[in-house]
Amino acid sequence: MIALKDILYKVTINAVIGSTGVQLNAIHFDSRNIKNGCVFVAIKGTLSDGHQFIDRAVEQGAVAVVCESMPEKLKEGVTYVEVDNSSRALAFMASNFYDNPSENLKLVGVTGTNGKTTVASLLYQLFKKAGYKVGLLSTVKIMVDTVEHKATHTTPDSLTINKYLDEMNVAGVEFCFMEVSSHGIHQHRTEGLRFEGGIFTNLTHDHLDYHSTFAEYRDVKKSFFDALPEKAFALVNVDDKNGLVMLQNTKARKYTYALKGYADYKSQILENQFGGLLLKINDSEVWTRLIGNFNAYNILAIYGAAELLGLEKVEVLRLISELESVSGRFQYIISNSKITAIVDYAHTPDALKNVLETINSIRTKNEELITVVGCGGDRDKTKRPKMGHIATVLSTKVIFTSDNPRSEDPETILKEIEKGVEPQNFKKTLTISDRAQAIKTACQMAQPNDIILIAGKGHETYQEIKGIRSDFDDFKIVQEFLNQLNK
Repeated sequence: MIALKDILYKVTINAVIGSTGVQLNAIHFDSRNIKNGCVFVAIKGTLSDGHQFIDRAVEQGAVAVVCESMPEKLKEGVTYVEVDNSSRALAFMASNFYDNPSENLKLVGVTGTNGKTTVASLLYQLFKKAGYKVGLLSTVKIMVDTVEHKATHTTPDSLTINKYLDEMNVAGVEFCFMEVSSHGIHQHRTEGLRFEGGIFTNLTHDHLDYHSTFAEYRDVKKSFFDALPEKAFALVNVDDKNGLVMLQNTKARKYTYALKGYADYKSQILENQFGGLLLKINDSEVWTRLIGNFNAYNILAIYGAAELLGLEKVEVLRLISELESVSGRFQYIISNSKITAIVDYAHTPDALKNVLETINSIRTKNEELITVVGCGGDRDKTKRPKMGHIATVLSTKVIFTSDNPRSEDPETILKEIEKGVEPQNFKKTLTISDRAQAIKTACQMAQPNDIILIAGKGHETYQEIKGIRSDFDDFKIVQEFLNQLNK
């Protein structure tokens, strides 16, 4: 049990009705989880407003309510706290409730459009190989040292973040690497956390269904760096024009990385093939099993962060050479008939372009490059024709298919993707709404030495159609179809 007043530290309070000495056993922002002795935090979400459920929470046993506007009916014996922003209040309350667990480990946030999962996951892998106890909060999974938990969001809600950070404290975790999404920053999920460092990968076209403009999207990312403390480091990709923007107002120590321009951490690609990359980082060469220009950037970010966190340069290079690719990020298999199938999470125009350009830089051009791609429903529609254009320009054959249509009509999404295809490229395309059938068709079309790229879903093991999630794993499905062809 903990007193309400003890978890309100740093919360901006407008008014209090009742006693803040009331004892609590849990915090919840979902009224369905409320039991006797809980505090209910009413949050105005994108789909529903928690203020509508205050009465229900009180009926179920909430002894305190935190809200942005006081309800008309107040129940005697219940404490009501009015705050400026409930999401921000929740973040501080969660951190205080779990005794500020981020202060007991070195927490590093990774933000940007592409590369967040790869950088965070590879840093986790590298520090594990270096012998440390490590945590990971990512799109793919949550790791409390060696214990794996399922991830539901890129950046979980602040209660979940602090709960797992607390578990990491108990497990003796020294370092934690965390994906920080623009949604997470905008919704104050990372408030109240103490970061040891922040990494910026890049900024490209994404999430404009949520952020009204690109400038707003950029400024939300920037606010993460603005909030870093003086002792933290800010490591940014300055080949991206927004890299220096991230550093403009930060109090943190500033560091840069780049493949093209001048930077503190500089890399050059010496070899690029399906077996991996040979890189020259500053003055040292290192071989990595990861593939492509975009992974050269990721490796450079990992190298810089590891050194800034105190690892020796020689050890970092050795560990980089042992790293394995992240699930659904340029994950590939080669069949017995010499067909290469690549599964990648590329779901933005820039990410798709990077993956296709990487494949084209490696292949001999004597083989076909067959791309299977779609776009998610209920998300930024403006990127759909761009994805169609990029796929057809950089592939020899393209199959447009469903991604996660969600509540939208799959055929409508496909028509919007097709709008980006130039007339001379229509002959390259097929449209097959059923994703499994599209992958099967790509496998049947492929000849020995051909390359199939299945883009958009990567690590996801489901497909969401009309609000229903069904099991669907791109990697397993292409593996099965290729195995059938080998028989």
